[in-house]
Amino acid sequence: MELRRFRADLHIHSCLSPCGELTVYPRRIVDRALEEGLDIIAVSDHNTAENAAAAIQAARGTGLLVLPGMELTSAEEVHILGIFESMAGALPAQDEVYRKLAMAPAHKTLIQDQVIVDKDDLVTGFSPRHLLAAADLDVRETVDLIHRHGGLAVASHIDREAFSIISQLGFIPPDLDLDALEISPLMTVSRARSAYPACGRFPMVRFSDAHRPEDIGRPSTDLLMAAPAFGEIRMALRKERGRSVRES
Repeated sequence: MELRRFRADLHIHSCLSPCGELTVYPRRIVDRALEEGLDIIAVSDHNTAENAAAAIQAARGTGLLVLPGMELTSAEEVHILGIFESMAGALPAQDEVYRKLAMAPAHKTLIQDQVIVDKDDLVTGFSPRHLLAAADLDVRETVDLIHRHGGLAVASHIDREAFSIISQLGFIPPDLDLDALEISPLMTVSRARSAYPACGRFPMVRFSDAHRPEDIGRPSTDLLMAAPAFGEIRMALRKERGRSVRES
């Protein structure tokens, strides 16, 4: 089977993330991803996947693969991306996270910035949870949760000075079963390989961590695969059957 490159950005926030702009509605995410020539994206809001289904529906018929994701915050305040094949895996994972996550105080304006929308970008509600808070799950429990629901666990922006596994723990536990490490848009993979030689056993990817539409796809990661599919991404991260991550 012929392999070719597919461009992926698996770290995109929507208007449901309190730190995301309210203009980052699911349909706008899809439109921007297509403008940038992306083949695969994931909507990865903080501790929730409630806007992912709308983005999946908005992308139908476009050729763009949209995966549901979450950027989970562990008890140590480490950010871990969980990328799932479908909502069938993402929603049970989300339910577990919600049971470990605080509700936002009703008087806080934070709730007004956690907007749930449908595929036509119409507001359907607001999340009452404190989505930026740390869940009562340590790093190992967080990675295990993602894997139990069939997802891929990627340590977010490991080069950042806050909310990264290195900034919070000082190292990556040797027995932590991560699928990949993400580098922020501020660093290249080659520089990261030099700066973090102990991370050599992991594939490294670069995603946008977009919080506004214009950042989507800047940067992205090329994956050498047979098709834009979740199973193919898993094989690329594992370097199986010729699939691979094209680091840059």
